[in-house]
This record gives sequence, structure tokens and C-alpha cells, in this order.
Amino acid sequence: MKAIVVTDQAAGTAGMKLVERPEPQPSINDVVVQVYASGFVNTELGWPSTWTDRLDRDRTPSIPGHELAGVVTALGYGTTGLSVGQRVFGLTDWYRDGTLAEYAAVEARNLAPLPGVDFTVGASLPISGLTAWQGLFEHGRLRAGQSVIAHGAAGAVGSMVTQLARLAGAYVIGTGRAADRQKALDFGANEFVDLDKEVLKDVGGVDLVFDLIGGDIGKRSARLVRAGGTLVSIVGPVEARPADGLAVDFVVESDRAQLSEIIQRVRDGRLRTNIGTVSALDDVVAAFNSTERRPGKTIIRVHP
Repeated sequence: MKAIVVTDQAAGTAGMKLVERPEPQPSINDVVVQVYASGFVNTELGWPSTWTDRLDRDRTPSIPGHELAGVVTALGYGTTGLSVGQRVFGLTDWYRDGTLAEYAAVEARNLAPLPGVDFTVGASLPISGLTAWQGLFEHGRLRAGQSVIAHGAAGAVGSMVTQLARLAGAYVIGTGRAADRQKALDFGANEFVDLDKEVLKDVGGVDLVFDLIGGDIGKRSARLVRAGGTLVSIVGPVEARPADGLAVDFVVESDRAQLSEIIQRVRDGRLRTNIGTVSALDDVVAAFNSTERRPGKTIIRVHP
């Protein structure tokens, strides 16, 4: 099968190569998925799990990519809940070869059925959708009537945060660059703060801050969390904590039930995905090394 591999962490995306690799075989409780579309996160080549296994041993050449949508082609021993020929999508294990390939072996529990949704859309949802869902509802304990600051509201994750928070009955203040204002508002933000030119503290206190930026923005955001509120971060340990609230940093996990909730909202039109660049597998190396800023989710169409 064709696959993208990486062997040199220092080379970044420039070190990606399209090669031939053996098709994966399903282990116990696995399925093999023919990958129709794969999502990619630009920071992935900085993650330790891309380069080493759980015992910190080198595992290169490794196949990056952890989001996929495709069709089940084989079942491992003991696998239940999915069937050959079924359309699925989901989030693969960080420490296993990933989804920038024609086939991927995935634990069945990390996948959910994908009925009636395009593969490109399906592949754009797992990390963005699950990150937003878990940050808002598991870690942020968001309730109707509360207020949320969604940093990076025009991005792949931020737009999901904005939409899911609005669907839950929250008031959403999106942030980003000036050029992102209209896109953030289109995704449902009630108002928008230009982080380059406007004063963040002018928004006043909020119940939840969802921080996708960190650094100075994260520190300033902590001061805006009301008593009993939460600062949720996906950019590492929180540097500044709210005076009278919680600070949580987390790594997204796959969850079949949550994936099913997300895809249902896409199917009935309540949730829109935020797709940016779409490239073929053969063109991945050039696409990832573009010097242009490409907002939205990067998707690789593996199978036509």
C-alpha cells in the first residue's frame, strides 16, 4: 500500500516521504480500514508518540495521521460491534501507525459508524469534534446560560467549540486575528475580539475559557474566569490559574458515543465542519510544506 512515513523529527514536514508499505494486519479487537480520507494536525510531528512507543523506544519509520473515515475491510480476533463493509470514522491510537496510508489497523472501540456523511467531512471531525466536546462538557461542565471565550474561534477546533457551546445554550465570545472575525461570527460566535487590536479584559468575566493558544493569552484569560468557572487548555500545563476556579489541561481521547453524538449533529445540520486544504495522498508532501497560511482542517483524500 502507499503510505506517508517520517524518520527524522528535525526535518518536520519536509522529511515526509511517500513509500510502499505492507498492508496492516488486524490484532485482537482491531479492524483494518480502507482509508478514504484522513485528517492531519500540523503539530503532530512534534508529539513524542509520533517517534517513540510507550516504552520510549524508537518506532520510526512511522506513519502519521490519526483521524480517518473509510470502510472496514477485515476484523481481528474477538472484534465485535463493527462489520466488514461498514463505513466508519474515528481517532486512532497515538502510538500506532496512523492514517496517512491506504489502510490502517485501528482498535474497533476507537471507531463509530459513519452513516450518510461524506468521507471528507467524517475525517475532519474526530480531533476537532472530540476536543471541543470533552473540553466543554467533561472538563468545563458547561451549562445553558453560561458564557464562553473560544480562542481561535475560526480554526478547526475553535469553530467546533463555538458551535457546540451555542447548541448547549451558552453565550460565546470568539477570539482571533482581525481577518478571522467574519468566519468566527458565521460559525455562531455572539461577538468577536481581535487579539491584536482589542483588549481581551474588556469582555468581562466568563464562566469558561477554552484556550487553544496558551502563552500570554492563556495568562490573561485566567483572570477573566468567574468564581467557580473553568479555564480549559489543550496546549499543555496551564501557566496561570483562575483565582477562584479550576484550570484543566487535557489530551483528547477517542469515544464512540461522543463521535456518534457529533455525527448526528452534522447529519441533521446543526453542526458544520471547518475544512481548509484538501489534498490527494500523492500530493501530501507539497501541501504540508506550503508557505501559505491555510485556515481550517487539512484533509487528505486517500481513496477517490
